[in-house]
Amino acid sequence: MIFLILDRLEYLKSESQLESVISRESSFLFNNLILLASCFAVLWGTLFPVISEAISGDKISLDADWYNRLMVPIGLFLLFLTGVGPLFAWRRTSAESLRRNFQYPGIASVVLVGALIAAGVRHFYALISFGFCLFVALTIIVEFYKGAKAIAAKNEMNLARATFELTWRNTRRYGGYLVHMGIVLAFIGFTGHAFNQSEVKELAPGASMRVGTYELRMVNLTQGDEPAYSWSRAIIGVSKNGEMLGTLEPEKRFYKASKQGTSEVGIRVRPNEDLYLNFGGMSDDNQRAVIQAYVFPLVSWIWIGTLVVIFGTLICLVPSKVKMQYARTEVVGYTKKNATVQK
Repeated sequence: MIFLILDRLEYLKSESQLESVISRESSFLFNNLILLASCFAVLWGTLFPVISEAISGDKISLDADWYNRLMVPIGLFLLFLTGVGPLFAWRRTSAESLRRNFQYPGIASVVLVGALIAAGVRHFYALISFGFCLFVALTIIVEFYKGAKAIAAKNEMNLARATFELTWRNTRRYGGYLVHMGIVLAFIGFTGHAFNQSEVKELAPGASMRVGTYELRMVNLTQGDEPAYSWSRAIIGVSKNGEMLGTLEPEKRFYKASKQGTSEVGIRVRPNEDLYLNFGGMSDDNQRAVIQAYVFPLVSWIWIGTLVVIFGTLICLVPSKVKMQYARTEVVGYTKKNATVQK
């Protein structure tokens, strides 16, 4: 494959050249190069155990930290291109256009990063990610606002209806913007991983533990037996900052036929963070439950972003208003022509 590419390299060269690095063509090029680099990184990490075993005789596997060190910067660069790429002009982008499109989103992103640092956030990649997320989101919102405002002023309609009209006139472009917004929302959820918290403790009835800002108190510990499985259930009261939020009931089941255990996780889902409680099992003296508590900040935004991506994709598949009107005109013209010929 490599030989064939090198042998035909002259035929693969593009007939046109990039006129400027700051252009929409270059953003597509950088996007493809970054995706290619990410594919190579995953391929290398996957094959590395086989290669190391063939060379040294020792099978060495690369852990998640290795992938994160490579993929996190790649993902952040792709996020940045998500915002700036669609706003670049074809062939060449002027300095005035850059200033007009990126000045206020850039300032807002810097302010957000400064506020997060002042609030105590010190995770470098998380700061960069939140800054890029705000930057991309604002550029998309501004694009919708400018187009909708122009249509609203011209046709004397409210902004919501003008936004719908704008999207319908060019479903591929603005549906694509919605896909980009969904990616931004998903990245907010990915960034929350930097702030995950966990705690494991054995709890007897009446005992308590803390994870993050939550206080977990074992209210009751019950056990029972069903025809298919036996179970142990912990009833845990959840409070935060002194306010009682309710109870969660993680459960451990042991199926008799398969001789295997499963866990029914207690979950409290909120837009800002999710609380997971897992019943790990009973202590050696069978008097305490092993509770594994996890706090996952912003994880719900991954699902919200996924839904927005799906919605934006469906919008892209809808024919635009201009194309529908053109098709209708073609059909009417064809019908009239046939009618004339028949006469």
